[in-house]
Amino acid sequence: MFLPTTVKEVQALGWDAIDVVLFTGDAYIDHPAFGAAVVGRLLEAEGYRVAVVPQPNWRDDLRDFRKFGAPRLFFAVTGGAMDSMVNHYTANKRLRSNDAYTPGGAAGFRPDYAVTTYTRILKRLYPHTPVVIGGIEASLRRLTHYDYWQDALKPSILVESGADLLIYGMGEGVVQEVARTLRNGYNMKLLRRIRQVAFLSDGAYVERLDDRQMLHSYEECCRDAHAFGENFRIIETESNLMEPHHVLVEPVGERFVVVTPPRATLTTEELDHSFDLPYERAPHPRYRGKGNIPAWEMIKHSINIHRGCFGGCAFCTISAHQGKFIHSRSERSILDEVRRIVAMPDFRGYISDVGAPSANMYRMGGRDRSLCARCRRPSCLHPHPCPNLNNDHRPLLDLYARIRAVKGVKKAFIGSGIRYDLFDDSNYLETVLKYHTSGRLKVAPEHTEDSVLKRMRKPSFTLFERLNDDFHAICARNGLNYQLIPYFISSHPGCTEQDMQALARKVLGKLHFTLEQVQDLTPTPMTLSSVMFYTGEDPYTGEKVYVARTQEEKRRQKSYFFRSGQTASRPDKARRGTSPHEKDPRPKRSGREFVKRPKR
Repeated sequence: MFLPTTVKEVQALGWDAIDVVLFTGDAYIDHPAFGAAVVGRLLEAEGYRVAVVPQPNWRDDLRDFRKFGAPRLFFAVTGGAMDSMVNHYTANKRLRSNDAYTPGGAAGFRPDYAVTTYTRILKRLYPHTPVVIGGIEASLRRLTHYDYWQDALKPSILVESGADLLIYGMGEGVVQEVARTLRNGYNMKLLRRIRQVAFLSDGAYVERLDDRQMLHSYEECCRDAHAFGENFRIIETESNLMEPHHVLVEPVGERFVVVTPPRATLTTEELDHSFDLPYERAPHPRYRGKGNIPAWEMIKHSINIHRGCFGGCAFCTISAHQGKFIHSRSERSILDEVRRIVAMPDFRGYISDVGAPSANMYRMGGRDRSLCARCRRPSCLHPHPCPNLNNDHRPLLDLYARIRAVKGVKKAFIGSGIRYDLFDDSNYLETVLKYHTSGRLKVAPEHTEDSVLKRMRKPSFTLFERLNDDFHAICARNGLNYQLIPYFISSHPGCTEQDMQALARKVLGKLHFTLEQVQDLTPTPMTLSSVMFYTGEDPYTGEKVYVARTQEEKRRQKSYFFRSGQTASRPDKARRGTSPHEKDPRPKRSGREFVKRPKR
């Protein structure tokens, strides 16, 4: 059965009270890829009564917020699987016309800054009921952060929303501990002892903390961009430690945001438990006849095999939210999910993705864990691969073989991005091309120029050129007419128009790619890229970094993705529109963050 979403459904269950009411900015899809479903099922497994309010209407008489009344324990609030601002706006701040997490792909069913909006309403209606916020929007806004859409620093989301507690990162074990703590009533003293949470406190509490790491205040960060960069360096370092112990404290006004250290990486058994819960693996029946939910259609026949990513890319939020260390599911749990997918009535034999944040990090990590415990690097791959890293692909290749052997599976594709800087030989690539590619292999070199790639924390473009050669050699050897699909980013801090000109010359001219997947950078909270975008410097070195700030500069950089290699190399064309005072005669493009172009 689905978790109830209406009073009628609650009554049908015979409940006289609800323990937790969970508000989410997404449609309710009961599947382990959607955080609200995971949290609800985990609490249900602990014996709690949970109701879900998906995409509540915040503009009417607020009946969606009132219908269940006050829960016995707390309200839980998440903006959904995406930050609501990323969900709403393109990289050039234009409003999107669709929402992949809504039936029919319809836009307008969640507010800007959804977590803050929902929480403020709940605190106004039920001032004495605790509100616990979580999910990626809350997680990445837990401390002072740069907000690209307002082009300003904003304080912790705790300050603006009025929430009582924030769970950051992947909060499976945390939310269960919070529920147990609140079982006998609200006790902030006990909640403050939980790891991987954030809350507001007074100075007296902070003075009693022996293991605190003080950050620059929100007000100081607003006055001095360098202070904001220093804060980020501390926050990122603490987030990537295997055994963190410092409590981060950031003053804001007369109060303090307190962030307790993250919990230990989930064990395989704990992660399996999260995926093995009795999900319906479908959208709630309330959406019948309202159109397909695009995000569900994309993932319903896919499998997530692990959490975390040790790539540490400057623009990516994965390591900031899921962590640097890989926690992998067991083969048993993954194969059980494969069989559940095979049993779905609309399954036709094709698994769309056997993937993860990075598709080929399954069961990887440090050979000597004691060395990992002392490591302070944000990335295991940049500026060079860690010599302690075990990048053995054999466990993953064995898993692929077992998935292919499941009765009913015709093909299991790898749709997630592959880190080609992890390859120790061509065996993995050849296996993927022969058995797990639909004809198009996605990889993300992101740029061609080493100066830009350094800022991105990505490997040299020579590795992509080597991959391109290996790809075509394997395809020729096996008679495969496949395409390599590279992703690139424009307007990243450190990227100039000359760098984009060089990219076009190499990718469109020398290598003869027709680009289909390109992205203009959107600086998202709590990433190195957003810090460099705001401050104009590298917080680790203090070096000044060029930033394409204006929409005109960003548009010009992006335009190089669609020029021919010959045009990009002509000096008279390369200079066109480089002055901010010169009117560019080229027509403006649609402004969508991801632009797909038809094959010629």
